[in-house]
Amino acid sequence: MRETARQKKRNGRSLHSLSHFPSSPASLSPLKPPKHKSSHRTKTLTSLHYTKPLSANYTLSSESDPPAAVQTFWRWFSDEGVITSKCPVKPGAVPEGLGLVAQRDIARNEVVLEVPKKFWINPDTVSGSEIGCVCGGLKPWIAVALFLIREKKLGNDSIWRFYLDVLPENTDSTIYWSEEELSEIQGTQLLSTTLGVKEYVESEFEKVEEEVINPHKQLFPFPVALDDFLWAFGMLRSRAFSRLRGQNLVLIPLADLINHSPNITTEEYAWEIKGAGLFSLGNFCFLYGPQYQSRLVMIQYDLEKSNAELALDYGFIESRSERNAYTLTLQISESDEFFGDKLDIAESNGMGETAYFDITLGRPLPAAMIPYLRLVALRGTDAFLLESIFRNSVWGHLELPVSRANEELICQVIRAACSSALSGYHTTIEEDEKLTEGGNLDRRLEIAIGVREGEKKVLQQIDGIFKERELELDELEYYQERRLKDLGLVGEQGDIIFWEPK
Repeated sequence: MRETARQKKRNGRSLHSLSHFPSSPASLSPLKPPKHKSSHRTKTLTSLHYTKPLSANYTLSSESDPPAAVQTFWRWFSDEGVITSKCPVKPGAVPEGLGLVAQRDIARNEVVLEVPKKFWINPDTVSGSEIGCVCGGLKPWIAVALFLIREKKLGNDSIWRFYLDVLPENTDSTIYWSEEELSEIQGTQLLSTTLGVKEYVESEFEKVEEEVINPHKQLFPFPVALDDFLWAFGMLRSRAFSRLRGQNLVLIPLADLINHSPNITTEEYAWEIKGAGLFSLGNFCFLYGPQYQSRLVMIQYDLEKSNAELALDYGFIESRSERNAYTLTLQISESDEFFGDKLDIAESNGMGETAYFDITLGRPLPAAMIPYLRLVALRGTDAFLLESIFRNSVWGHLELPVSRANEELICQVIRAACSSALSGYHTTIEEDEKLTEGGNLDRRLEIAIGVREGEKKVLQQIDGIFKERELELDELEYYQERRLKDLGLVGEQGDIIFWEPK
């Protein structure tokens, strides 16, 4: 279970009914909660447009010049002294959009790009702007979003116009998909999360519109709509850096043109150089790693994100199986007669009333998942383990089968939940594979098929694990048997030894 990927409060929609433990209820939901934090879990940035890693034999032609707006932006940075003749990269057009292209061979760990801090866009930039006086109490991402919207609408009157002109109107992130496109991810956790994120953005917009935009028309003399706010949110979600020292949210023009490669297995790509003088500004230094494809300079966006998260944040997916994941949500019901005891045990072991477990295709179940399931399912004669005398050792007991009834119950509940989730998809894995083999798919449809197929494969994997466990129920050793062995009351053949009085 990845703690960084979780929130205690669920903010999205569940598209499937919940499965319950009889008499000792717990819920299992297909929903993975969206991440609504100003310091995004985004560890890197995205390219200007949707991108897939290019094949190694792809060669940029002399005709692959970037759009006019990008060339104007490049001249602006050159005039400002950010770009010199020694710069080893330049923006270039590639089949999937834009990227940074090497103009010559680049040595390992050679500095690729340096962007002075005065060109960064972060909460400090907002504080020093005309709207800084009304953004002080806002969440950092909302303040930066308002700044982007205002500067974009100012047009030629904005000093940031050359940068804003190269930002896309949208990406292939699912937050920009139409209802018809979203119907292709029916039943997926990605749809639940996407709808939850859009509801969250709309809620935040309504508040900032009422509290900041409408009362300060002199600062916002132009109409600001929800679509503007969603655009700014998507730009930050996909392009913002959050791994620089002391920087939780920062846009760095030009650096954010770099693309992602699944072949790069490290996220270390940047550092900040502190200025030597009292008033000198630090530089953002961009590192070139050992891997790149053709002449494209690339980085790893995030090693931990699933395909659903990549689709939501950036608008692309990978073909690697380990990017396919599904999140099981387990909960101790407040109606459980042992709710207090179970919650105390869960909290003593680093969990809570609700627990989220990421299941990845081809990998074992998270270590804490089975013990937590057994805890939630404890009832009847097994409830003695909840007594205070066992409090310090109960988790160790839960790491092993408790009783046949307990083990059978968790198998039934998980398999029923998997069956329910699988019934929510409108295609089968075989149908998805056939569509993929046909080729010539729209990019967004390709993302949809990849995500829903991956989720179904993980659900089948989970179901298979618990189906196999059901077949082993009669062969497992349970608590009472282990206890009798510890007391020396079980013979070599597993028979119980009765001592006759003399």
